[in-house]
Amino acid sequence: MMDAQTVGPGVLLITANLGSIFEDPEHMLMIWLEKFYETLERLQPHFVALHCQEVGGKNYEHSMQYVDKFLRLIFESDKMRSYDRICALMDKEFTVAEHFTALGNIYFVHESIKNVQYYDFKACKFRAITGKVIHADNLKDTHIYDKAKFPASFFPEMKWSRKGFIRTRWSIDNRVFDLVNIHLFHDASNMIAMQNCPSPYCKNRKRALDHVIKRFAKDKHEKVPYFIFGDFNFRLDTQGVIQTLVARATPEYTREDKEIKRIVYKANDSVDKVILTLGKKVFDIDEPSRLLGEGNGAKWLHHFDKEPLSFNTLLCEYPVEFPPSYPYSENIQDGNTYMKTRCPAWCDRILLTHQAKSLISEAIGGKPYYGVIGQDVCMGDHKPVILFFRLIQGTGTASSIPPSSGHTPLESTSKGLQLL
Repeated sequence: MMDAQTVGPGVLLITANLGSIFEDPEHMLMIWLEKFYETLERLQPHFVALHCQEVGGKNYEHSMQYVDKFLRLIFESDKMRSYDRICALMDKEFTVAEHFTALGNIYFVHESIKNVQYYDFKACKFRAITGKVIHADNLKDTHIYDKAKFPASFFPEMKWSRKGFIRTRWSIDNRVFDLVNIHLFHDASNMIAMQNCPSPYCKNRKRALDHVIKRFAKDKHEKVPYFIFGDFNFRLDTQGVIQTLVARATPEYTREDKEIKRIVYKANDSVDKVILTLGKKVFDIDEPSRLLGEGNGAKWLHHFDKEPLSFNTLLCEYPVEFPPSYPYSENIQDGNTYMKTRCPAWCDRILLTHQAKSLISEAIGGKPYYGVIGQDVCMGDHKPVILFFRLIQGTGTASSIPPSSGHTPLESTSKGLQLL
């Protein structure tokens, strides 16, 4: 166990799909910000990385105007005064379709921490972060990030949408690591997702994440530990979940042009009792408690959370002890109910390379915390997911990047961490 004196700065990582917030900013924006501020007050982090997806909402042509208000409220808030350095990267340029990802990375540095630098990907060197800066309309003019939208070929039979990644690199007290914001493809239809495991959507997500990992491995930059967090859109084994829920039910099919459009499962012991209704965007269970279990923990669903397993040789995750992060009701009076559109899933995740684990302190009183923000209030259809930890104390200089060679993956018995 690490001595408490070796504990370094506190780091808070947040992933938040903000699509719902920008669709109804009048009601949702202040609720979201209040929970964000409460989290910072409770955890007192020295460095905050907020990774946002769907900046500007689904109707971004209209709602992108609210992004500036979102940033202004944060930058001018009295509750953020102690963060004297802020850097925001907001991909707002939806008119440039071949590059637009609707991702936003915002980084906050507390006044008490001095040795913080960001990486210039063009000059290949670190620079000190100063002041409060927004890169939005001029995103292409700065070199503090590595960004890509997934190729159109990654969207088979789908519209070329706003999916991709933005990577930044940081040195904090001489500890160097990358922070990657990512948004992967969603499940377009429950009817297709339930047919096979892995589903076609799962395969598309795997190909995209493999693409990102290989890109990092082959580029010209030094190889460093990284945290990759965003809306992975990871879904459960829908086929397995449904088979478990309807094991004692009889299906009734509705077809159009020989294609199944709707399935209604009725209890074998009651022809009138519907226990599950499925459609392209319908997942309506009669008793949500059967799906979520006691306390809404949905622990039995972890068995069907299979998508991350494909990456366990490189990536790991702290134990997931919170309910599925999606799809929550967008009713501002309801913070706990799931919409009847999709099977609930842990779409929003914070993953890290095994090497990144060596940067995190396990000292008494400084254990990492992996959870959500605003569990009991409406935060939109996605609950923001957070990872808070203390860095180990750094040694050496900012230019000494930990080597990637000779790395040994963590054992599955490591305390607090589970292999995916």
